[in-house]
Amino acid sequence: MLDFNSYQQAAAQTAAYPDLGNNFIYPTLGLVGEAGEVAEKIKKVLRDDDGQLSAEKKQELMKELGDVLWYLARLAAELGLELEQVAQRNLAKLTSRQERGKLGGSGDNR
Repeated sequence: MLDFNSYQQAAAQTAAYPDLGNNFIYPTLGLVGEAGEVAEKIKKVLRDDDGQLSAEKKQELMKELGDVLWYLARLAAELGLELEQVAQRNLAKLTSRQERGKLGGSGDNR
């Protein structure tokens, strides 16, 4: 089983962009670009396929989600963060919100 930190280390082996290791802007732009591609594919499923996801469309989405994950891993690395730590902290935040009945609503510090 592949864990987040192992993935992050493996992803680093395929990283090739300007000022690698000192450039958080490049993976940030890649992340939002790839997230946009996910949204675009979902939009087309709604428009062209009545919201029904075929096995083929799911495979296409899996590829795009993999690209999102790669850029997320690289952005975390550029910020000096371990992806495992990011995931654990996120789950702790969401669990705390759930326990306090604050999953809904808005604001970062709820």
